[in-house]
Amino acid sequence: MLQSQLFTRTRREAPKDEVSKNAELLVRAGFVHKEMAGVYSYLPLGLRVLNKITQVVREEINAIGGQEVVMTALQDPELWQKTGRWDDAVVDNWFKTKLKNDTELGLGLTHEEEITAIMTEHITSYRDLPVYAYQFQTKFRNEARAKSGIMRGREFLMKDLYSFNANQEDLDAFYEKAKAAYHKIYDRLGLGDRTYLTFAAGGIFSKYSHEFQTVSEAGEDTIYVSKERGIAINEEVYTDEVLSDLGLAKADLVEKKSIEVGNIFKLGTKFSEPLGLSYLDEKGEKHPVVMGSYGIGISRLMGTVVEALSDEKGMVWPKSIAPMVVHVVELGRDKNEQVHSEAKALHDRLEKQGIEILLDDRSLSAGEKFADSDLIGIPYRVVVSERTLQSGTLELKDRATGETDMLTEAELVNLCANA
Repeated sequence: MLQSQLFTRTRREAPKDEVSKNAELLVRAGFVHKEMAGVYSYLPLGLRVLNKITQVVREEINAIGGQEVVMTALQDPELWQKTGRWDDAVVDNWFKTKLKNDTELGLGLTHEEEITAIMTEHITSYRDLPVYAYQFQTKFRNEARAKSGIMRGREFLMKDLYSFNANQEDLDAFYEKAKAAYHKIYDRLGLGDRTYLTFAAGGIFSKYSHEFQTVSEAGEDTIYVSKERGIAINEEVYTDEVLSDLGLAKADLVEKKSIEVGNIFKLGTKFSEPLGLSYLDEKGEKHPVVMGSYGIGISRLMGTVVEALSDEKGMVWPKSIAPMVVHVVELGRDKNEQVHSEAKALHDRLEKQGIEILLDDRSLSAGEKFADSDLIGIPYRVVVSERTLQSGTLELKDRATGETDMLTEAELVNLCANA
């Protein structure tokens, strides 16, 4: 990809209507375009990151037996009325609309009702269980406040997984697999060392639900972290009883601000009973299916990575989700045309080897190009200049560490292959 051909542009100044770091940097770097408060369009570089996060999540959910589907955004009120969640007094952040015949519809904010209704046509016997269905879909939530960039959107991309088991024991076993899968996801996104399994309010069917919280000063939540145990307690359940349950003392915990990057719930039969989802066991006896729900905000994760890993110069993308792995910056092409031809040839050779590369072929000063490269945050910056042509080597800077080295093209290829 040639930077001169990107229709997006970097900005020197932060947009005046953004207060969150993730939105400021993503807008300045040309990754997203703000349509209105809490609503963002993803431009080429931003979409590449979003798609890579999606793929990481997909791989880990597939690994525990997930089957991917796509459900509708338009929701039938009848399903939600059966569970009591159509009422604005119960769920206060619906977006609702009407068809031309005056039929009321909702825009999906989560999909427990719809997936349960679908499963009534596919689950009738114990032989049909378990089922683990998930999707990536745009959700709509009528948030009263949308001030945290892409971390709290009115329209956002989410992965929602739903488990269907024959009994509580089977649900509990899958629930532990989901926990482990979530930890793998955060590790792969570079957030593992600052993301904690967090005990939160459990609702009807379990004493606790679990959140995954990433420590960040940009967070809206307060958690109490046990680094030794690798767990945390949400402020909403930070009581002596909970501390006793978990075998923790206040002296063991450190108060932190955090961003919720995932949640998992044991739903029991809350949705299966009102929507008629049941199965016949080996004896022909009828039982309601036992369910769980597991959410990750994909766009929220992208914003969290920016908040947690960026520095004063710009974004610092982990190699696993960076828009490209190598940012080639050519310097001095106006004085020496060979610089451009060699940089373009390097771009083409690396691309043929499957290395994702962005070539800054614009006619700008070295300072402007380096500032843009730091802002965009691609892991490796490679400089091609008259000096490197003479030496027969490439100048590489690691965006995360700031370290600079001279290396050959073969060494660069090997570095990228092992990234």
